[in-house]
Amino acid sequence: MRKIILYIAASTDGFIARPDGNIDWLHDKKYNIPDEDFGYTAFLQTIDTTLMGRKTYQQVMGFDMPFPYPDLKNYVFSRSEQQDTEHVSFVKNAVVDFIEKLKEQPGKDIWLIGGGQLNATVLNAGLLDEIILTYIPIVLGKGIPLFSADTEEHKLKLIPTENKLYRNGFLQVRYSC
Repeated sequence: MRKIILYIAASTDGFIARPDGNIDWLHDKKYNIPDEDFGYTAFLQTIDTTLMGRKTYQQVMGFDMPFPYPDLKNYVFSRSEQQDTEHVSFVKNAVVDFIEKLKEQPGKDIWLIGGGQLNATVLNAGLLDEIILTYIPIVLGKGIPLFSADTEEHKLKLIPTENKLYRNGFLQVRYSC
């Protein structure tokens, strides 16, 4: 069965974006390490599908670049009716059922891009298999949390051989759920 992996970055205090959804702090030049992508390229080789919430999708579409995942199957979850696009299929109802069926289909692993509400839904449903979390050495104080407030308690298991500290202060940890 395919795994669902949350591959994401968060501030040291657990936020994935500022309150308005802005992620400018992720692109601060002081964090740049030439020729280092923090495992992103290798991770992309393991997946063929993405899952994201509507607000995360809108954030991605706001980047000054073409859609970043044109070669993957992309699903966006929204409470309102949305028109599918060339690269994205929108899912309105039965999120958990949809994801359960998706996991059973043949293919590579599935990237849960986020945001916090979708992260909580997938975790609470017991569908999240792994978390690859890169802590950025910044305290935002407020913002959009990694998991929304309706998240239930879950104990995670650290995969110790998969953790890495980068010279810019990024700490990447991997957990099984």
